[in-house]
Amino acid sequence: MRIFLLLIAFSLTISAPFTAIANGKKVIKIVLDAGHGGTDIGARGKYSQEKNIALAVVLRLGKILSDSMKDVQVIYTRTTDEYPSLKDRHEIANRANADLFIAVHVNSTADKITKVFEGYRTVKKGKKRVKQRVYKIIRHHETAAHGTETYVLGLKRNSQKEDAIGEYSENVTDEPGLMKEDDPQTAIIIAQYSQAFFKRSVSLGSDIQRQFALQGRPDFGVKQKSLEVLAGSAMPGVLVEIGFINNPQEEDYLNSEQGLNEVTRAIYKGIKAYKTDVEK
Repeated sequence: MRIFLLLIAFSLTISAPFTAIANGKKVIKIVLDAGHGGTDIGARGKYSQEKNIALAVVLRLGKILSDSMKDVQVIYTRTTDEYPSLKDRHEIANRANADLFIAVHVNSTADKITKVFEGYRTVKKGKKRVKQRVYKIIRHHETAAHGTETYVLGLKRNSQKEDAIGEYSENVTDEPGLMKEDDPQTAIIIAQYSQAFFKRSVSLGSDIQRQFALQGRPDFGVKQKSLEVLAGSAMPGVLVEIGFINNPQEEDYLNSEQGLNEVTRAIYKGIKAYKTDVEK
């Protein structure tokens, strides 16, 4: 009986942080990460580059958040055409003790390659001359794909996420000293926080995708992917792909005032819905 009671006490102790994060923590600091930058241009369309579109959306999003949510502090990983390393982006978020990490990117499909038969050429093989077929390689960069999707961290990098939570444990928990090195409970607590952050990331991603769908944009949903940019931050995070830059119509949309405003509003409304839900 005593062993049973001890197990219950142990379970309640280690579940406390999970319950706290699951039941709500105020969203006070949001990190906005414009993908790529500087010499890393990202995906390329006919006339525009991913790095510039992502930055334009992030700057607009930050302004709306600052104007509409007076209790929220917006932190940028970049505000100009520069390239912070992925480690730098993690450090900015972790040192700020942020509550959310939101990366904005622009999608692109892989080039389709076709071979077109052009004729024959004669080549010498030993003492013989033989005919050899000649092909021209054509790359098709354009796509008909269009729409949005949001990524949360995949399982392959979960251990990296847990390392970040452990390293910045003083930011993660409101109980100083809860996580102690070499304490067997610490690994369990970190795993619980990781699970809670994953759940919150999916919720945020779903809220954002729902807003895109309400605008009439094709919704490819929330997916898992082992992305380095999401792995090193000790907080919930998502990467939003706002459209396909190698679709000419979508490239025009993402470079227009209407497109930039609608994309920004969708992400903002998704954040607002998430914030309202977690702070209940």
